[in-house]
Amino acid sequence: PNTNSTIKFIIYIFISILIMTVKEASSSPAKTTAATLTLEPCNVSDLLEKDNSSFKSKQQKLAEWGFPGHLTKAEGEIFTKFRAEVNKRGGEFRNTVYSFTYEEGEAYTLTRWLRARKYNLSDTITMVEEATQTRAKPRQHDYYPNAELALGVDPALFNAQYPQLYSGFSKSGCPVFYSKPGRLDIDGIECITTLEGILKYHWHVMQQDYKSRLLAFKLENPDFKRFECVSVLDLSHLTVTKLGSRTLDIIKKQASIDSLCFPETMNKMVIVNAPTFFNVTWKMIKGFVDVRTASKIELFSSTKAAEKCLKGLIADDQLPRDYGGTAESTDVTLAKMSVSKIKTEVLYVKSSASSKIALAANEEAEVWIYTRSKAGADFHLINESKTPVGPVTNVKHVGAVDDNTPPTRKNITASGNIQGPMSLLKVKAVGKGSILSANETYLVVFKIHQK
Repeated sequence: PNTNSTIKFIIYIFISILIMTVKEASSSPAKTTAATLTLEPCNVSDLLEKDNSSFKSKQQKLAEWGFPGHLTKAEGEIFTKFRAEVNKRGGEFRNTVYSFTYEEGEAYTLTRWLRARKYNLSDTITMVEEATQTRAKPRQHDYYPNAELALGVDPALFNAQYPQLYSGFSKSGCPVFYSKPGRLDIDGIECITTLEGILKYHWHVMQQDYKSRLLAFKLENPDFKRFECVSVLDLSHLTVTKLGSRTLDIIKKQASIDSLCFPETMNKMVIVNAPTFFNVTWKMIKGFVDVRTASKIELFSSTKAAEKCLKGLIADDQLPRDYGGTAESTDVTLAKMSVSKIKTEVLYVKSSASSKIALAANEEAEVWIYTRSKAGADFHLINESKTPVGPVTNVKHVGAVDDNTPPTRKNITASGNIQGPMSLLKVKAVGKGSILSANETYLVVFKIHQK
């Protein structure tokens, strides 16, 4: 890849560290109480370093820096001033700081914000003020408790375009997040939702799903204090061509929310199946990355090579089979996110294009088309004998073409689901644009139900 593309790729990876976009899986935690009613103040003297740090390794010092029990006297004094400021302001300023509720505890909550600004009190206060402003509108909507209403589409369909999920907990109690950017299809995403919908959904994830996982674990393990996440970033099938400006724009906006409103929540990131060129580039830029951030990132060229590291962080029964453990594979967990089996394919139509599936005897399918195309296309449903099995349906976008107007969607099997068995069900799109028109993009969605 050229240098500019490689730089974009690196930016993407490190922005991705902060992202938590995910649909609640079938193993979602039970609801917990919103917060304790009172917050017991901690004794600042208990937060100070007791041991002689000169005997600690550099790696240990990095891991412990800024955490309760490892503060210098100066950092302890800044902690006291920040606590006083939070208590004095109260209200939404305080709610921003305790976004994961008081269950995180005073010591770990306040030091998390202070670490994000390297114990600069003024910078930390400014950060909380800006985060409070950023949270204001989502807060008015209770951080969008209904995931589908927030996104504007079934989240399982969103995950089909960009597989991401939580699966299990690390040995330290952190939820483990798996992201597969190599399977990201930005064209598919743009066919089903808007940038505004993606950001609303992100707020839902962070304040409804991720928070509930932390609180559920805390309820069962009262000594759990570090409200952080372990991330596994799987780069298999990833190419630089997937990283256009549209992809980066979405990721940057999500990352901006996370870095400002949910600071210091990355416990560890394990990058697996890293392409060769990425390994080389990482070695070149590692020296320019914050040393604490760099110490949290492990890079491996394959899943097999990463197994020892992953098993050191995650118990076998919590680690998915496709990453060397005994827990349910991530593909199985993703499939369970939908009540029906979903198959999707992006069609690029100028004259014609098609997508096809097979149906078993006990299956039936409904077919939906999602698009932003103003030219439109006629969609034909055809079986293995080239016989029509449904009416021809014209689909075209009827709204404005911008980031905040929802795309058009149409059920082209509205007259009745297609019944199996059928060795071939073809959806053929015939474009309605002129010969000079560019390719038009459509997402074909097969929702396959059991009879």
